[in-house]
Amino acid sequence: MEQNNDLLLQVKVAAAAACGTFTALFGWMGWLVLGWALCMAADFITGCAAAGKNREWRSETAREGLWHKLGMIVAVAAAAGTDWVLGMVINNLPGMALPFTYSVLICPVVLVWYIVTELGSIAENAGRLGAPVPAFLTRILAQLQKTAEEMLEEERGDDKYDKRDK
Repeated sequence: MEQNNDLLLQVKVAAAAACGTFTALFGWMGWLVLGWALCMAADFITGCAAAGKNREWRSETAREGLWHKLGMIVAVAAAAGTDWVLGMVINNLPGMALPFTYSVLICPVVLVWYIVTELGSIAENAGRLGAPVPAFLTRILAQLQKTAEEMLEEERGDDKYDKRDK
């Protein structure tokens, strides 16, 4: 029994060390990106599983899904670039000292929006796989997506966003 406890302790120490190292290297944004990547993978896998279960699987549809994921990666890269440019301008305005340092704003909001979108798609895929999906879960995800959209709208000064991601 003690040998099992030692093994469990070693696994916990290794996991804590890995998480600590990841956090030291990439910070909270790294966890956000990792969560998004895992959600994209889970959405693709559950979408393929649901299509297979319902005899709807087509390589063309799967390929379109992968192109869609690539487009999301490009959009997140654009958001990160936007944050970088904003940071360069805001933090280096000549003759102006601001009481804060800008690091990121746009990219985390975009990532949260994509994560919520992916989670909604995963929940939809669960329903297509035959699992009952609680209505409150879909309502919460819809509200989170709406909140992220409103945050972006406030930053952009408009009420338009790309609905093709749905």
